[in-house]
Amino acid sequence: MPTAPETLLVTRSDDRVIVQLNRPAVRNAINQQMVDELHRVCAELEVQPRILIITGSNGVFASGADIAELRERTATDAAAGINTLLFLRIAELPLPVIAAVDGYALGAGAELAYAADFRIGTHRAKFGNPETGLGIIAAAGALWRLPQLIGEPLAKEVLLGGRVLDADEAAAAHLLSRVVDPADLMGVVHKIADQIASTSAAATIQTKALMRMDRGRHPQADLDAQAVLFDSDDKRARMTAFLERKKK
Repeated sequence: MPTAPETLLVTRSDDRVIVQLNRPAVRNAINQQMVDELHRVCAELEVQPRILIITGSNGVFASGADIAELRERTATDAAAGINTLLFLRIAELPLPVIAAVDGYALGAGAELAYAADFRIGTHRAKFGNPETGLGIIAAAGALWRLPQLIGEPLAKEVLLGGRVLDADEAAAAHLLSRVVDPADLMGVVHKIADQIASTSAAATIQTKALMRMDRGRHPQADLDAQAVLFDSDDKRARMTAFLERKKK
């Protein structure tokens, strides 16, 4: 039987998995153990696709990588892409990933949030990448994800100029889809998950995968996926139900 995670609190249901980062003593700093435990969650969701919700605790999403551990890592560790490979795996999960961000999401914590499909935050949310101040770069996705998400000029302010985006700034830049009160955060996140769960899992999986593809593969990849979906029992059942509702 798999060992229960120590750095995460994991809640499972039929259509979603909620992962709460749980290292309160170090403001949810991401260490090797948390990376390993998140990989195990990914392995589970690759076999049995469900929506993934990632949240923090005690008013903090994740304060970054564990600096005490990071300080001892070498060039070999950097080349191994410890956080990079995890965040790629999270981004590539079949069904959508929602980051529920309350409080600070800094460094690797911000890069984890950038890897999600949706970011819902509270008015306390703050995003920043202070890596250059520690003598390293934001190598786990921020250098290319953040410019895609918010545009290159603002991303340079964050990555080169040390700017920390508050919730209003993040929302204006479309880094956050919504800003809600802390008490409402998980309720709003679950409503989004409910809407996703009400749709066709096969169509949602295809849509997410196609949106990640290189532009040169479109439109042929879209047509190939649509051909598979057109012949599915799920498509016929959903369209039949739609037409029956219209008759009433």
